[in-house]
Amino acid sequence: MTTTLHTELITVRDCLRYAVSRFNAAELFFGHGSDNAWDEAVYLTLHALHLPLDRLEPFLDARLLAHEREALVKLYHRRCDERLPAAYLTHEAWLGDYRFYVDERVIVPRSFIAELLEEQLSPWIEDPWAVESALDLCTGSGCLAILTALTFPNAQVNAVDLSEDALAVAAKNIADYGLEDRVERVHSDAFSQLAGRRYDLIISNPPYVNAESVAALPPEYLHEPEMALGSGEDGLDFTRIILANAKRHLNPGGIVVVEIGHNRDELEAAYPQLPFTWLDTRAGDQYVFMLRYEELPD
Repeated sequence: MTTTLHTELITVRDCLRYAVSRFNAAELFFGHGSDNAWDEAVYLTLHALHLPLDRLEPFLDARLLAHEREALVKLYHRRCDERLPAAYLTHEAWLGDYRFYVDERVIVPRSFIAELLEEQLSPWIEDPWAVESALDLCTGSGCLAILTALTFPNAQVNAVDLSEDALAVAAKNIADYGLEDRVERVHSDAFSQLAGRRYDLIISNPPYVNAESVAALPPEYLHEPEMALGSGEDGLDFTRIILANAKRHLNPGGIVVVEIGHNRDELEAAYPQLPFTWLDTRAGDQYVFMLRYEELPD
C-alpha cells in the first residue's frame, strides 16, 4: 500500500481527495472543530504540513515529499481507525482566533460562551474594565478562563475544575498566554473550595449531556473525559449546583452565564420562577442563559 500511495498521491489535492474518501467511507462523526469531511481533511493536512490554516489554495497542486505523504496517510488512518477527534491528533483546538493545547485529559474546547466573550458580554456588562474578579467553573483546558482574562483586563480569574489532569493542561495554556499572574487554578468540586470568594462574573460550560444522549454518543466523544460530558438523567445535575450556590459567590450587581446545550425546555420547566435571559449566539438563543445576582435564588 505504501508504494502505491507514493506513486499515486502526488499533490496536496490528491491527498485531500483521498482523505475525504476515507473519512466518508469510515462514517466518521464531526463535531470537534469541523462538521464535514472536507473541512476536517483540510485542517489535518495543513496542520501536518506546517502550512497556514487559512491558506489552502496556493498549495493545492504542490507536490509532496515522500515523508510528507507518509505522515499525512498515517494521520488520516489514525483518524479513521481510532476515531480520535482531530484536536487530539494535532494537540490543538481553536476558539475563534485563539489556539489552545489539548489532549485526552480534557474535553475538546467548544463553547458558545467564547463567542459571547468576543462582545465582552455586552450589553449585560456595561464596563469591561469594572470586572475585577471572575470565576470559570469547570475550566477544563482553561480556555474560557483565559478568554475571560483577555476580555476583562482588570479581572483576576479563578479557573476551577475537579480534575487535576485538566488543571495540568490548563496550566500549560495559562503559561502560553502569559497569564500566570491573573488566572489562578483551583482544584475544587464545584464551589466546595471557594468559601468566602465572591466574583463580579461567573461563567461555566459544565457537563450537560443527558443520560439518553450519553448512551448514544458517537465513538469520537468516548475519547473525552466522561466526567466532562454527562450530568445525570436530564443533563442538569451540575446546573442545579450552580443555581443553588451562585448567589453566595457573586457580588451584588454581578451575573452568572451558563451554557446548557439543548436543555432549555427542561431547565425552564424545572425553574419556572427564575427569569432566565437567553443570550443570542450564531447558532440561536437557546444554549446559554444569564442571571443577575438579584434574580438568583438565595
